[in-house]
Amino acid sequence: MIILVLLLGMHLYLTARLGVIQRKIPSGIYYSFFGGRAKEKGKGVSAYSALAMALAATIGTGNIVGVSAAIAVGGPGAVFWCWMTGVLGIATCYGECFLSVKYKRRNADGSSCGGPMYVLEYGLGKKSLAVLFALCTVLASFGIGSSVQSHSVYMAVSELASVPPHAVAAVVCVLAGVIIIGGNRLIAGVCSWLVPVMSILYLGSCLLLLFRNSAVLPEALGLILTDAFSGRAAAGGAAGGGLMLAVRTGVARGLFTNEAGLGSIPMAAAASGEESPARQGLISMTGPFWDTAVMCAVTGIAIVSTMLSVPDICRSADAGRLCFAAFGQIPGGTVMLAAALALFSFATIIGWNVYGASAVRYLWGERMIPVYQTVYLLFAYLGVVWRMELVWGLADLWNCLMALPNLYALWKLRGAIERPQCK
Repeated sequence: MIILVLLLGMHLYLTARLGVIQRKIPSGIYYSFFGGRAKEKGKGVSAYSALAMALAATIGTGNIVGVSAAIAVGGPGAVFWCWMTGVLGIATCYGECFLSVKYKRRNADGSSCGGPMYVLEYGLGKKSLAVLFALCTVLASFGIGSSVQSHSVYMAVSELASVPPHAVAAVVCVLAGVIIIGGNRLIAGVCSWLVPVMSILYLGSCLLLLFRNSAVLPEALGLILTDAFSGRAAAGGAAGGGLMLAVRTGVARGLFTNEAGLGSIPMAAAASGEESPARQGLISMTGPFWDTAVMCAVTGIAIVSTMLSVPDICRSADAGRLCFAAFGQIPGGTVMLAAALALFSFATIIGWNVYGASAVRYLWGERMIPVYQTVYLLFAYLGVVWRMELVWGLADLWNCLMALPNLYALWKLRGAIERPQCK
């Protein structure tokens, strides 16, 4: 709970200090597609590719299953608080990516590297905190980045057919291994087309579901807003447990699904050839916008509208199955949802490898990257066949420990974060 308060507090503070930088989202989107590609230097990746890698790592099962579970536990109002948290997190994402680019370092091959560990060491002289952050990143990558995601791929595939888990594990490891061994440029190239494809596939399914429920959309939006401040019980049988439960559930889901403030996104931002901290900050801050303000919001509205349209079906679904109950109402919806979940999870595997490899490079140098990649793929294999309760708990712990030194750096260097000079 403490980490949630600290993250939300940083979101609010930087939103105010940076003059509500969320209003610069149109500029960030423009630079993402038209202003960053020419900034590629040496073996760095383009600004758009850096954003795609970050989105590949952040857009995942939390945007779908996580949101449906939040609605089941906290009621429809959780959607509003999840959305608000994502909007506020845009400011923190700008700040941490600004600092990451400001203090990044050039590798011998011309590529660049950075992240909170470099900010802590070169910006604050806090080597011990830098090492702590890097170690927690490596450990978190084995959980939330690798084993948890491969397990999610298997669960998605299992919705469509009965496939031996070891077969799924082998395919995931081979495909991910080919991409990961190719390095950041190959990862960025794959993410540059995979992220749009999987997002369009999923959002298209959501739009079909919203069209089916068009008659109750005004009521669904009204329910989300009123429940956000009243905490009324969720329609269709979901257990809305009061105002504080809606707020806590929505805020927690929003904070952790977009990763703003955790320190992961800045590592992808630093891999960009973009030399302007402000410009890269604008580009990177569109990540929480797409992840939470768009993906999570559309998911939430689609599910709540289905709860109103077919309450009997949603009432019988548990928290983890509520999304499948909703998407099952459109032709081919279950197949599209399972495919989207599998793609999201696979993208997170290759995206989070960038974060873990960045931390390993900082701690032990380039020579240890192949060793790390081997262990990372081993965890991806084991994730399919392991029981995941303990892994989830440890992954949350390492994520929290990543956030603490990153938030410390943001606070201490808050005066170094400049507002972008664009309209």
